[in-house]
Amino acid sequence: MNVRRRARSGAHRLIPAAAVAVATALGVGTLSACSGDKAVAANTSKFDVVASFYPLQFLAERIGGDHVHVTTLTSPGQEPHDLEISPRQIAALQESDAVLYLKNLQPSVDDAVAQSPVGTKIDAASLTTLEEHGTEVGGHAAGHDSHEGGEAAGKDPHIWLDPVRYAQVAEGVGKAFEKADPEHAADYRKNTAALVKQLDALNTRFEDGLAHTRSKVFLTTHAAFGYLAERYGLTEEAISGLDPESEPSAARIRDLERTAEADGVSTVFYETLVSDRTAKTLAKDAGLKTDVLDPIEGITDASRGKDYLAVQDANLKALQQALGAR
Repeated sequence: MNVRRRARSGAHRLIPAAAVAVATALGVGTLSACSGDKAVAANTSKFDVVASFYPLQFLAERIGGDHVHVTTLTSPGQEPHDLEISPRQIAALQESDAVLYLKNLQPSVDDAVAQSPVGTKIDAASLTTLEEHGTEVGGHAAGHDSHEGGEAAGKDPHIWLDPVRYAQVAEGVGKAFEKADPEHAADYRKNTAALVKQLDALNTRFEDGLAHTRSKVFLTTHAAFGYLAERYGLTEEAISGLDPESEPSAARIRDLERTAEADGVSTVFYETLVSDRTAKTLAKDAGLKTDVLDPIEGITDASRGKDYLAVQDANLKALQQALGAR
């Protein structure tokens, strides 16, 4: 099955000059949030940071503390892959001090950042290592997904789900904040160290909690958990590839049913921001349970926790139960 992502209409083209002109004309000093449009007024008295989606917003807020004003381009509950950046958001981006994004995850953000005059552009993908989807990254997920033309095409972007890689990104963000806003460098350094310590502790909880399990294989809606699987000696089998909206073939469903039986799989995991229909159908046909494994692309009322760390702890508990941790 070919689940290679195709850029949605208008998703991966250069932002037209007219749109930028409209954005500028809007006047960022009076910008306010509207439905689905979370980037608001820049030019505050603080270090203004635009984050492309929740995992990067979390880093910016925790590292920046009281010194930063953070806005996000992706609304809570919005699937980040689907984001189409608006003229209003482009305007806020242009007037910000820094932008924190993950190249090749959201093509419209990549385009806007490339054309933006913002002085500090922080690409989270450049702060750690990315691997090819479906090969080195633990598992036999259903194919590749890439954004056309990107230098990381074919790479798995879900680095934030691996606490170790996420800590590496946090350290890089902290250094970028120190350089861009040296007046508060000491605080950024202290906040980064505290966050990295928490992420190290999270990594230890995953290592200890998944060291001894009845099964090492888990089934997910889409291939978001490859880095996590690789880190803790597990295998992710995904119904779809990196595209959460791609439809699996009948052959893929049959393969997963055989895998579930052969490897003692008990649970099909679905997530909070995309339909659970296929996961529940597979579970019913194969006599399996369902549960939530959250890729933490956004925090909503349905999230099992109020922030990244809490949701990751909930994910650990769900994996322990599904894999029969001892």
